Amino acid sequence: MMTASAPSAAVAQQPPPPLRRNWRFQLLWIGATSTTLGVEAVDVAYPLLVLTLTGSPALAGLFGFVQAAVSVLLGLPIGRLVDRWNHRSMLIGAEAVRALATGSVALAIVLGHLTMGHLMAVAVVLGAGTAFGGPVRMLLVRAVVPPSQLTQALTQDEVREGAAGLVGPAVGGSLYGVARLLPFVACATTFTLSLICTLFVRIPPRQPEAGHGAVAPADGESEGMFAGVLALWRNPMLRGAIALIGTFYLVITAVTLTVVVTLRSQHVAAGLIGVALTGSAVGMLLGSLLVGRLHGRMTPGRLLLTVSGVVAGAVALLTVPLGPWWVFGCLLLATLTVPALRVLIDIMILRQVSEDRRGRTIVAVMTVLSVGPPLGTMAAGLLLQFTSPLWTIAALAAVQAAVTLYGLGNSSVAQARWPE
Repeated sequence: MMTASAPSAAVAQQPPPPLRRNWRFQLLWIGATSTTLGVEAVDVAYPLLVLTLTGSPALAGLFGFVQAAVSVLLGLPIGRLVDRWNHRSMLIGAEAVRALATGSVALAIVLGHLTMGHLMAVAVVLGAGTAFGGPVRMLLVRAVVPPSQLTQALTQDEVREGAAGLVGPAVGGSLYGVARLLPFVACATTFTLSLICTLFVRIPPRQPEAGHGAVAPADGESEGMFAGVLALWRNPMLRGAIALIGTFYLVITAVTLTVVVTLRSQHVAAGLIGVALTGSAVGMLLGSLLVGRLHGRMTPGRLLLTVSGVVAGAVALLTVPLGPWWVFGCLLLATLTVPALRVLIDIMILRQVSEDRRGRTIVAVMTVLSVGPPLGTMAAGLLLQFTSPLWTIAALAAVQAAVTLYGLGNSSVAQARWPE
């Protein structure tokens, strides 16, 4: 009597195929890699184009600010839509709109009708595309990757981020040097490739969650656009973790601007300044190889505090003026544990939230963390205006050290454990 059910049970318990044979994930990864590389390349070209068009550094900075501001402002309102709408269709729409917007810049350059108003409109569209595309891509990965392989999939994503950050800016600068329109043609092409990859991905129906440690929504709360923010704020561990991670993004962005100013004041060649800044990308690329080891040897609380402490120390080392290669090494050290930190965000925050609020929580996390870079740039600019680069770096190291001490004193953070 047991022979009929035994084969079914054996099939049900078979492990999933290796991630490299999961073509739905690999197509999404190829599309994401294409998009990230295009964005990294064109982010160099946009300020150069604005400077060529207007000669105004302020307007060059305004383009990036508008993108970031639109993405942040749309974050919470679209979170509710992310939880309701078809994720695959949303990603296809986001990539199509971004491809058209970027392509319009190349066309305007060819026709000789490019204006600053056109570029600002493109900045708005790109910011909106990022606000929609980023969260739904994360949810699509969850839909096509079994839970047992999710950490491995996210680690592969970190390789993409590091490689694109290393290669993209150089590609963008080189293409712009050949012809102004080339970076924009290339970026529009990468958005289109991502769109095509998404078209070929078939998403399986959602499966009921086991509910291991999931934060259940309170009565009447699951429908509000602030559900994701509330999920973060009401949990002391999540609140403390976001404080540490958000400060890291603020500090590392501020350090980047400060390093550029410092090296320029030391009469370092522009090419060497660029090489020094690639230390961050190299650190992230190497750090992707450490994700499994760090997660296996440290509790999440200890990992968070280690990352924060390492960043504080690496930034403090930048006060020693030993030139661009020293800067390269310090930035590499500061970002070496970032991939493990990003995967930790997924495990400790996103996997602990119920399915009906996951989209809004992802959007909330991305919104909070995306506030750090523009604030860091502004803070560094103000500090550099009124004090020296040395004191600016020292102040940033002190901020990171202070938030590390806060984490040490927060028992919810320090004693956090991996979910079962």
